Amino acid sequence: MMSIADLKSGQKATITDISSESIPLKLLEMGCLPGNAVEVIKIAKIKDPLYLNINDTFLAIRLETAKDILVKLIDQ
Repeated sequence: MMSIADLKSGQKATITDISSESIPLKLLEMGCLPGNAVEVIKIAKIKDPLYLNINDTFLAIRLETAKDILVKLIDQ
């Protein structure tokens, strides 16, 4: 299983699971939920943070948080 942290810039995936209860509630409210599409817009030089587009909402998340959000690649 891969996580958002494994994606490269420009890749799209579908969120399949959240593997930790430590995900901030704000991320869930912004659409970071299983079944939603996610696209990596940009990755900082030190890989932290990652800039994402989830359901037309742009947000930045920490690498440690990204490791807890499991995804499946969308064939492009």
